[in-house]
Amino acid sequence: MKPSIVWFRDDLRVRDNPALRAAVDDGAAVALYVLDEESHGIRPHGGAAKWWLHHSLAALREDLDKLGIPLLLRRGPAAEVVRKTTTAAGAGALYWNRRYGEVERTIDAGIKAWAGDEGLHVESFQASLLHEPWKITTKTGGQYKVFTPFWRAVSAQEFREPLAIPAKGHGYGGKLPAYDDLDSWHLLPTRPDWSGGLAERWTPGSDAGHRRLRDFVANGLSGYKDGRNRPDVDGSSSLSPYLRWGELSPFEVWHALGSKRSDSATIFASELGWREFCWHQYFHNPTLATANLRTEFDRFPWAWPGASGSSSDGKHPGHESAPQEFAAWQKGLTGFPMVDAGQRQLWHTGWMHNRVRMVAASFLVKNLGIHWQLGEQWFWDTLVDADPASNPANWQWVAGSGADASPFFRIFNPEAQRTRFDPQGKYIAHWIPEFGTPDYPAEIVDLKTSRQDALDAYKELREVH
Repeated sequence: MKPSIVWFRDDLRVRDNPALRAAVDDGAAVALYVLDEESHGIRPHGGAAKWWLHHSLAALREDLDKLGIPLLLRRGPAAEVVRKTTTAAGAGALYWNRRYGEVERTIDAGIKAWAGDEGLHVESFQASLLHEPWKITTKTGGQYKVFTPFWRAVSAQEFREPLAIPAKGHGYGGKLPAYDDLDSWHLLPTRPDWSGGLAERWTPGSDAGHRRLRDFVANGLSGYKDGRNRPDVDGSSSLSPYLRWGELSPFEVWHALGSKRSDSATIFASELGWREFCWHQYFHNPTLATANLRTEFDRFPWAWPGASGSSSDGKHPGHESAPQEFAAWQKGLTGFPMVDAGQRQLWHTGWMHNRVRMVAASFLVKNLGIHWQLGEQWFWDTLVDADPASNPANWQWVAGSGADASPFFRIFNPEAQRTRFDPQGKYIAHWIPEFGTPDYPAEIVDLKTSRQDALDAYKELREVH
């Protein structure tokens, strides 16, 4: 019996995995994961993401072992590695769940063409999104640029029920192709090991994701409408990294909410919809992380600390203190406690409360006048849930340069946000124990002046446009 290769990517689960189900149905499945940091255009994972990936792959291996399926780990350009591994295994079929980035789709199309030429059965499946981006279009056949009509169109669909874990299939009896040891990838940080806080906060893996989903639906969903905005309480779902790595599927989350929707459940479903909207944008705009969707913002005078001078792409150093201000923002030393608490939470746990993410992003882009791409890159390196669609889309939303973006003149006041959403100061006290003492730094910028500077720059941009 020829084995079937199931190529795992951002779908590190055995539940509701149609590609895995198809391979098992063939009778002799072999799982493959490729760490591809070499293919042209592929964005390497950030440090926090690598930590999560290591532990998620270890958990996936345990789950696959129970099904009698070996997991092969290989590092290198995906097109080359998949071809060599499939050939070495003597496989008769190749399965995967679809990806939606332009570079990834190009790689997948090339492999599919090669497999067809080799006489292999090759098939891909929808597993990571509730919708296929090319199937959801406006009445004129274009992409949606506003969330509400997009989500109305997507949520009107019938979403399939999640698939159960496949039964244990026939084990692969041949000699396994060469594969890497997970530790040899050195995904975990050393010298120093800064991941202690991540390990305290998170347990990667599909089982942990399903436990968190069950707990949230049972105990957290009813209060989500108000709790989601409060960083001082456990009001978030904390499902984002499990969705990012595909340890949970969106179909599992959708159906876990049930058919009778309370206000909180409807709001949470729309957050799932926002994730879909971000991927819709990324599918249609592959340069989402590097180019303003609203091109008029190419002329906005954002600072780019470290740049040598104005250039054709609009990057320039900006004001003299920009490098020091950016470093203070990264370290949580701006003198504005809501911003600083968020950055310290991010560094310690690899995650930041969504309300605080908006406050911290607005402060960087509008009060400090620093380019949103630098903030996006920082989050990419430090978030365990950073994905190539949601991370840049959300930064562009705050900056005003994206699809259905927050108006640029909506500038979050970090002090007003603190008093409103952390009224007892519990969040601040947890992450900034020196708050209120001489050890806490002074404010690095005047909120009123910096706000007006941002509005003046935006007014000039609009007048020129």
